[in-house]
Amino acid sequence: MINKLAPLPDFLVSRYRNWKSTLYLSSEDHFKDLASLGQNPSSMLISCCDSRVHATSIFGADAGEFFIHRNIANLVPPHSLNGDSHGTSAAIEYAVKELKIKHLILLGHTDCGGIKSAHDLYSNKPNVDYEFINKWLRILLPVFNKITKDVSKAKQIEQLEEESIKNSLMNLFSFPYIKKAVEDKNLSIHGLIYDIGSGRLKFLNPITEYFENL
Repeated sequence: MINKLAPLPDFLVSRYRNWKSTLYLSSEDHFKDLASLGQNPSSMLISCCDSRVHATSIFGADAGEFFIHRNIANLVPPHSLNGDSHGTSAAIEYAVKELKIKHLILLGHTDCGGIKSAHDLYSNKPNVDYEFINKWLRILLPVFNKITKDVSKAKQIEQLEEESIKNSLMNLFSFPYIKKAVEDKNLSIHGLIYDIGSGRLKFLNPITEYFENL
């Protein structure tokens, strides 16, 4: 089936060549250090696959600063050796056990297609063409059961966005080594929501348990 592959589109070839001759060239020593010394990121970001969420740009980060894992709706499954979500769990395990990150950040966002699909799924309007997405979004069933239903759909989805972050944070603490790292003050965990249109960033205040503007 390799012979069925297509050549890289011209616009991507052009963009790569431009990057190589400008941004790469201006930081060539840094990239060579990354190659020879390996990575030593201080933080892990778990964000959505959404193309509008450019996590490194939001924080002005360079190559090597963040260990990034992206999935549909930036979800974290509960710890389970027999579960189906080992891709996310493996990325978390590597970041904490091998890279010894100091900060783990869950970065949600507004207008999330995954969150909307979860709302449809549990409102008995699922997209039946989704073979894997619907299964993945089962992580959000406990969250959907918590949100207020006697408000508009837009308000329900906004609730779901926030509660999904809280749920994933709780799931993180179901990983024994994460719980221990936090208790030993070797790891801090944070929940954020990025507003795509305004650029606003909200953080989950651990004292009030509400999202507040930075």
